[in-house]
Amino acid sequence: MLKKATMLLSGSALGSLLLLARNLIVARMVSPEDYGIATTLAAAMSVVEMLSYIGLNQLIVIDKDGDTPEMQRGLQGFQVLRGCLSALVLFLAARPYARFVGAEEITWAYQMMAVVPLVSGFQHFDIHRLKRHMRFRPWTLVQSIPPILAVTAVLLTYLFVDDYRIMLVSLLVQALTFTAVSHLSAERRYELGFDFPLMRRAAYFGWPLLLDGTLLFFVFYGERLVVTNRLGLVDAATFSWAITLTLTPTLIMENVVQTMFLPKLSAARNRPEDFRRLAVAAVEAGMATGALLILGTQLIGGAAVSLLLGAKYAAVLPILVPGAVLQAIRVCKTGLSVVSLSRERSGNSMASNAFRVASLPISWMLVSHGGGLMTVIWVAIAAEVLGFLLMLQLTVRRASFSHRWILPQGAAIAVLAALALGIHALHPTATTFDVFRYPGHWLLIVATLAALSLMRSLGGYIFGRRIRIRPSDA
Repeated sequence: MLKKATMLLSGSALGSLLLLARNLIVARMVSPEDYGIATTLAAAMSVVEMLSYIGLNQLIVIDKDGDTPEMQRGLQGFQVLRGCLSALVLFLAARPYARFVGAEEITWAYQMMAVVPLVSGFQHFDIHRLKRHMRFRPWTLVQSIPPILAVTAVLLTYLFVDDYRIMLVSLLVQALTFTAVSHLSAERRYELGFDFPLMRRAAYFGWPLLLDGTLLFFVFYGERLVVTNRLGLVDAATFSWAITLTLTPTLIMENVVQTMFLPKLSAARNRPEDFRRLAVAAVEAGMATGALLILGTQLIGGAAVSLLLGAKYAAVLPILVPGAVLQAIRVCKTGLSVVSLSRERSGNSMASNAFRVASLPISWMLVSHGGGLMTVIWVAIAAEVLGFLLMLQLTVRRASFSHRWILPQGAAIAVLAALALGIHALHPTATTFDVFRYPGHWLLIVATLAALSLMRSLGGYIFGRRIRIRPSDA
């Protein structure tokens, strides 16, 4: 299992780090204002993808008929229809979206982004189907090769232009190569089917995920749009980097946690002991990610910003650690979401994300009355805490889970987050490894190690030991 986890982690990490490198290169090449425009291009692509996501890639993994050619043909046909509809929506929404972000003069660029969902609609589903058999090589390839070509596209495009169009070309190249690699790494012949009873079944499974995708767009991009509209493109670029630098590692681990645990949890649904052991390990994996993110950002985040982005993004430093705490709370929900999804309870994540969306009008109002970037982050942190508590309660009620299994681990993460925020308040702009001189940072290291030591089920899962949950804890 450690070998498979390492392959998944390395593939996902390579792809995400390359895309982060792409963004860093673009930020160095263009002005903060142009980079602000570039982030709105990525948001335009994400809005339609998330608003049309119904979990077809997950259904082929967990459904009992997911390995059959008939179901794969039907899901691939449904994916094509989804891609065409998404492309049309994005093209028609380009002008009002450009007007909202204050870049109406480049409406054509937002219209070009409609190519992304159109091309993605023709991806080959073997990259998802093979996960049923714990075969991750095709998925690893589509996670790593397209980002390599996306970075190459940035460097080549810079020979001709030096503005936001660099990002536009890179995003288009990434989408095209993702679909191409999915076909080149497939085992089965690509075929389309239009099975309307299957589409109805898939829609029934996916409608909570569709609503959750709508909420996820606002989770990932809602605050950025508030900042863009109310504070301008320069502040939008600053805020975007604080979020991107802390979000990237959590997205890597979310991908790994879902890919590693979802097939096994689905298979263990009728074996209560195995299901409990895997469920706790999955939740602990999200918590461990959050703990390491907080520690890493506190110790080397400032140095990374100074080294990678330079002086023109110094305004990122005061909001970097709070941004990491925000993402840590969010990633702690990952394991709970996977546990619920394995029980085909796809609506739990949607309900928990509703708090984050509901907080956006509050952020808008506070920023409109003089609030700044930290105001937006504090509101988002409060919303994520409420979302986590609701997700835990729903998982306990709907997915045969007990909050007592993770109570010590959760308490340790809460203490760690509070400690990091307190230390950051004392040293908000530390930019070098001199942070190790401060006693508070050594305390943070000890607290992180203590939190990780509580995650025995995760350790047992990774290293192949069977960690049982005592019957009295059930």
